[in-house]
Amino acid sequence: MRTAVERRFPSPLAVPAPAGAEGWEDLYPPYLLFSEENAAWENGLFWYWDGLHRPDVEYPFDTIMHEAYMMSVSASLSKLFPSPAGKGATSRILNGRLYLADVPFDSDAEAEARAPLFARRAGHYFEHWAELSDNWVRKVTELTAELEAIEVPELPELEDEAVVLQGHGINSGYRLLAAYAHLVDNLFRVYQYHFEMLPLGYFAQINLREFCLQAFPGISEQAISDLTAGVELMQFRPDEELKRLAARAVELGIGRQVRISEDPEATLAELGGLPQGREWVAEFESARDTWFSVSMGTGLFHHERAWSDDLSVPWTALAGYVTRIDRGETLARPREELLERRDRMTAEYRALLASDAQRATFDDSLALARLVGPHLQDHNFYIEHRHHSVFWNKMRAVADRIVGAGVLAERDDLFYLNRWEVGQALYDAVYGWASSGSTRHAHWQATIERRKAIVTALRSWIPEPALGPVPDDLGGLVGPQFGITPEAVERWLGEDDGRPDELRGVPASPGRVEGRVRIVLSPAQIPEVGTGEILVCPATAPAWAPVFAHVGAVVSDVGGTMSHAAILCREYGIPAVLGTGHATRRVATGDLVRVDGAAGTVTILDRASAA
Repeated sequence: MRTAVERRFPSPLAVPAPAGAEGWEDLYPPYLLFSEENAAWENGLFWYWDGLHRPDVEYPFDTIMHEAYMMSVSASLSKLFPSPAGKGATSRILNGRLYLADVPFDSDAEAEARAPLFARRAGHYFEHWAELSDNWVRKVTELTAELEAIEVPELPELEDEAVVLQGHGINSGYRLLAAYAHLVDNLFRVYQYHFEMLPLGYFAQINLREFCLQAFPGISEQAISDLTAGVELMQFRPDEELKRLAARAVELGIGRQVRISEDPEATLAELGGLPQGREWVAEFESARDTWFSVSMGTGLFHHERAWSDDLSVPWTALAGYVTRIDRGETLARPREELLERRDRMTAEYRALLASDAQRATFDDSLALARLVGPHLQDHNFYIEHRHHSVFWNKMRAVADRIVGAGVLAERDDLFYLNRWEVGQALYDAVYGWASSGSTRHAHWQATIERRKAIVTALRSWIPEPALGPVPDDLGGLVGPQFGITPEAVERWLGEDDGRPDELRGVPASPGRVEGRVRIVLSPAQIPEVGTGEILVCPATAPAWAPVFAHVGAVVSDVGGTMSHAAILCREYGIPAVLGTGHATRRVATGDLVRVDGAAGTVTILDRASAA
């Protein structure tokens, strides 16, 4: 980067809290906060906002997710597969938002010492990738089944006599405390598996990228991504099931009922009573049980419900597919076109290489990147969606037990307590039940009401995209996923080219299209997106795939060429410009824009407010 070391973003401890959010630090455990104690170290690191995974304010309990995944990924990169790209990774919360930082080496010798260790350990995984991947699926599937089997017992007025007569010796209060401990343990274990193979997959992708940048001067990030396109991913399966169900509804003559439905659950009940609908409902419920455990967000927040819990998003897409079938349109993704482009580009770039040694390296690097590619996306379905949809529902059951004991006022209040406080409130409920005594319900409820106001106030803060000094070398694994590039850092510093009607971002999926903007800040707004509109959002999630079938293009605040959104857009063949930093604040619903996915630009052609 052509930047001076002195240039920097705000120091973490110098950023004030927004009005009304004073004391926000009390919501979170102390180890998640910037501190005077560690100020010298923390002020020396380059921190970036993780708007890709944590676009919302952190609810106190929801930090359990990044507590589990940051410990796991950090140990993976520093202790299991000692990465030569960086010493480790760390995280902190500022004004309710999660910031990440790569921990650099103290000397080049540290990186050099790690290289042979990493090569040996990673090499073993790469050599046995297929069998280890199958084993990974088995482990995660078994752990999810274990999670589903965890009983969250009620606290009865009096224990059933069988507990005494059969000599159980364990009461319901203990079993409830044990269930909560088991849920937390299960979550932390699944994140051990989450980062067992994932960082290695990113290393393989970066290895290909670095070879291409050296061998083909001027090659674009998008062209490199195109070399691994056309894969079949589990992320597509929920959307493919919707398309299949739409076709079956038309075939069985019930397409109209599906298309005009305003209450999916009522329509399912109605169709279940009709001869021609009974078969379709059975197929729908089978797909719902197997494939609809996809969160309508990242899966990392409790309030992002799964399709199976809230059918509004998948049903809107289903009705849209019925309409398109009735019009004679095809619903297939352009996979053959992607494969043809991929193979053609591979041959063209390979022909540019001057030696057999270069061609062999290119072939090996490309083969490895394609081998690991599916895991980079499929892990998301198995864990953030399938596993976490179960986890959040289990935690709602825990909340119901605490509410039943009178300690909390309502279910969602639980999520305003961090995971250590939930354990305390749960014990308060259990002890009050066991002793037939009083609880500290007034304390907990007053704490929660105060925190609700703080969380609301924190939402008014526009997160700093980065904190701390501008680094000489961005490096690390995160750049391609988060869209952290030298150009992005320049935009964040406010050193743009003075063009107020143009936004620049990561060219994530090629194509040029014009259309009206539709701002989507939450999954609840997805049904509002019209055909041909330009979807502009903070970040997208795999569960948004159905909307990709009819939007004109996707523009996001965060994301890079290796993010889920980039891969999905390329596979659906729609233009995408990601990592703009502030598109949701620079444009408004109704604005006419031109999106150039190859150039990474969004040009505002007409302001809706002006019209």
